[in-house]
Amino acid sequence: MTSSAGLGSQPASLAPEVGLDDATLVVRARDGDMRAFEVLVRRYQGPMYRLALHMLASRGDAEDVVQEVFLTAWRRLGQLRDDAAFVGWLYRTTSNRCLNIIRARRPVAQADLDRRESAEVTGSPERAAQVSEQLIALAAALKRLTPEQRACWLLREVHGRSYEEIAGVMGTTRTAVRGRIARARVQLAEAMAPWK
Repeated sequence: MTSSAGLGSQPASLAPEVGLDDATLVVRARDGDMRAFEVLVRRYQGPMYRLALHMLASRGDAEDVVQEVFLTAWRRLGQLRDDAAFVGWLYRTTSNRCLNIIRARRPVAQADLDRRESAEVTGSPERAAQVSEQLIALAAALKRLTPEQRACWLLREVHGRSYEEIAGVMGTTRTAVRGRIARARVQLAEAMAPWK
């Protein structure tokens, strides 16, 4: 599995498949078309990696989760009843794997999220330091949320998923998702108040 850094370009050999929708690619992949599955991996490994990274605060664990998710997806494509639901299935599998890892963990040291990358892309050293401090504070605040609140908040605020999609991913109701996100927003707003 490649890292999330090199996701921008598609090899020329994949060009015809790149424009196909998920459902078509899933059907082709289920029939053994490796190139179709490779397009799905290239299309969604970045979002799955970012979700796992923000949930787990560990690049190594996030890479392992994403690799496992796509291996599982390949093996279980035949079990997917709605071909167009592939991305929701990936989000659900990624979220569940992350939640399992979080529940199995003992408390760990401070997470670094993407602060080094973000500091590099900002202009002045003062601005880079400020952004880095904000990301550290946000990472710490995210760690104080329950795993379910964290997953719902990340899926909504970072990945732009609808409440209905998140409910499907998390195996709960829209009302429960709204409640988790509302509580997460309150806690994060309190934690980030000094930065306003």
